[in-house]
Amino acid sequence: MNRLDTEHQRLFASDPDATAEGRLRHLVLALSGPADWAPLSAVWRGVQADLDLPAPAIAVNGVDAFELWFSLADPVPIHTAAAFLDGLCDRYLGDVAPARRRCWPSSDPGLQVEPARVPQLQAETGRWSAFVAPDLAAVFGDDPSLDIPPGDEAQADLLSRLRPVTRAEFQIALARLTPEPSPFLPAVQPPVPTVVTPAAASTIRRHDDPRQFLLDVMNDPSVAMELRIKAAKALL
Repeated sequence: MNRLDTEHQRLFASDPDATAEGRLRHLVLALSGPADWAPLSAVWRGVQADLDLPAPAIAVNGVDAFELWFSLADPVPIHTAAAFLDGLCDRYLGDVAPARRRCWPSSDPGLQVEPARVPQLQAETGRWSAFVAPDLAAVFGDDPSLDIPPGDEAQADLLSRLRPVTRAEFQIALARLTPEPSPFLPAVQPPVPTVVTPAAASTIRRHDDPRQFLLDVMNDPSVAMELRIKAAKALL
């Protein structure tokens, strides 16, 4: 395994057991027809500035699209991942025709096509996909491909600067993207003790209400202060 394989596995590889259970830890949002970095760049900037998430990887797919690859520290159910991507599309790509947007995973069962690994030679075009730096994405114009293979070390360097989205970061961002109570928010249900005291009862709740989830994060002393502050800001 070379350095590129190591970085790819660190960010995007899913545990086989999680995959079998319908959970995954990488999400991909693509824009094609035509490929255009400008609208997708709004998503790339927005998830960092508005949702306080680490930057996703930027890729040209070698065929017809720019892609954003999101890495999660912990796998999430497919429907939760799809709800997150739908929220991003609604917030940042509302003016883009739905036919131009591709999400993995998709909330439409008929559109569940996993993107090909990057970098890779695409037989369809004879050109290469690659991860690209933010300041170079616009250079590709409407041709999201390379005519030569990208260097493994350069690709590894790009990926090494990225980090996965933590579980708390993802849940806070999902709550901000879905202001109404969402069935896609993960349920947290501790075991109920035989005798439930008032204090214990206050901790037994399902996080199906985004606002309540943010309040819980903000008031939980066991959560990192940085995330408690983010939760407080999201409630403003």
